[in-house]
Amino acid sequence: MLTSIATVSLSGTLESKLRAIAHARFDGAEIFENDLLTARSTAREVAGQMHDLGLACTVFQPFRDFEGMPDELRGRTFDRLERKFDLMQELGAPLLLVCSSVSPAASGDRSRIVADLRELAERAARRDLRVGYEALAWGRHVFDHRDAWAVVKEVGHPALGLILDSFHSLARAIPLESLREIDPSRIFIVQLADAPIVQMDYLSWSRHFRNMPGQGELPLVEFVATLLATGYAGPLSLEIFNDQFRATSASTVALDGHRSLTFLFDQAARRLAPRFSPELPSAIKPRGFEFVEFAANEEESGQLQSIFTALGFRRVGRHKSKNVARWRQNRINFVINSEPESFARAYDAVHGASVCAVGVSVNDISAALARAEGLQIPRLTQPIGPGQLVMPSVQGLGGSLLYFMEAGQERAIWDSEFLATEDAGPDAGLVSIDHLAQTMPYEEVPSWVLYYISLFELSKTPVLEIADPLGLVQTRALESADGGLRLVLNASPGSRTLSARFVQGYHGAGLQHIALATRDIIASARRLRSLGLATLPIPPNYYEDLAARFALEPTLLHDLQELDILYDRDSGGEYFQLVSRAFAKRFFFEIVERRGYRGYGVPNAPIRLAAQSQYRDDIER
Repeated sequence: MLTSIATVSLSGTLESKLRAIAHARFDGAEIFENDLLTARSTAREVAGQMHDLGLACTVFQPFRDFEGMPDELRGRTFDRLERKFDLMQELGAPLLLVCSSVSPAASGDRSRIVADLRELAERAARRDLRVGYEALAWGRHVFDHRDAWAVVKEVGHPALGLILDSFHSLARAIPLESLREIDPSRIFIVQLADAPIVQMDYLSWSRHFRNMPGQGELPLVEFVATLLATGYAGPLSLEIFNDQFRATSASTVALDGHRSLTFLFDQAARRLAPRFSPELPSAIKPRGFEFVEFAANEEESGQLQSIFTALGFRRVGRHKSKNVARWRQNRINFVINSEPESFARAYDAVHGASVCAVGVSVNDISAALARAEGLQIPRLTQPIGPGQLVMPSVQGLGGSLLYFMEAGQERAIWDSEFLATEDAGPDAGLVSIDHLAQTMPYEEVPSWVLYYISLFELSKTPVLEIADPLGLVQTRALESADGGLRLVLNASPGSRTLSARFVQGYHGAGLQHIALATRDIIASARRLRSLGLATLPIPPNYYEDLAARFALEPTLLHDLQELDILYDRDSGGEYFQLVSRAFAKRFFFEIVERRGYRGYGVPNAPIRLAAQSQYRDDIER
């Protein structure tokens, strides 16, 4: 697979964009005209820079409003074209993108369009150049790749081919079967972009809301698989217009772009196996969260131990050679790492006591690491002492670690690394990690969605907006098919919401809350109260509304209000939530019970956020 990306997809100068593209391991770049016009380097110097970076110049683009122009403008249009050909030859660009005209002056006369494109092809051929004709979704007369292909066929010149852009085809819902009617040798390049499904005009949708494959909702896997099945073997190139990406570093967007193409090709190849061989091991099927590791200094460690005890956890082990303790309750493992001169201590120095790592149980660690490497997710290593196990990890959210543990070997690993301690006592009925919620800057969400869905076998839920007392929070869940691993990603475009304040106070993205599952929320809530867990007080008005919305049995409603438990119901079943107060304003715990319910209690989120905001205000008065 040959990969390319248009420079318009990235922020910064042309020189910095090319460096980011090369660093992300793309094979080539499409040079967007405005990037070249604003560059300090000449076209010839840019060509030299690309050569030195190992990048091919795949396309020079765009050339607008070419075909069908009236006689008084036609000559000027061809003069403009010749000057672009001069520039292309200095740049070393073999292919010019000509998009279908949107000019009100352009004629829709088919014979005139064909004649213009035939002369264009002849002029390009004399320069040893090629031209790709692209149907814009908002084109004046040609706005469908089927029409563009019909014109290219009628012209019948080898220097004229088709440029396919997935956005223009999929936005108009053009049947994918029509791609099979195109001669793959006449497709000069394929441009790819995903997008959320929104109702707006094609131009605004395209210019502001495109994103990387996998981050949106368009059927890109089917699009690429169909093209590959026809025999297309040319470059797959990204052309992304996105306001959010323009506020993000070029290196991050370029890396995401290459990762998205790797992931997309992998998915398409699997659909066409055995004709195509996937380049990566299969997406990781997570067995669930095996542990959550907290970084804490000696003083913070005591504070964490207090809250763990109040949650019904007991210390069950200490590391054989490090200042690390294991706390457990049924299938939930928490680790407190207070080891000096460790990754955890460095993490604590930046963020304070917080979650520095998460362990996930997987079936094949070697395959998991190989997939991560293929997706350019860095593997991180730490010094290993004599007799210690190597536990593989990769870079996670906000500089944290994501560990892989071999499924079926978890107990052996714990036993080999930790000495058992006798700290018994009754638990609170918490049985497993239901989900983890991570909070990040708003502009980072697409990147982390791509990270998780490309690495793991997860599905995405729709983006939802939650009302915070001081703004809006966007939330999206990622889930394994069996529900064994659930992640919730939260971010706020505003600066005053609880999510935004977490990012500011935490100095970056991180895990903000941990949801622990119970089979009996009432019994667990009573036990936690007796253990001294400080929970979030819920206003009485909430329960009056609850009584009006749901026909709850009076005893249950009374227990919910007495214990500050939130409640929701959907077509699948019921959901109960009990929320702890925040630890040092950094993270909090949530106790949940699911009775067939698949969601995350989003209707209750504004109540929870308002209560947390009120509690914060009370503390600071």
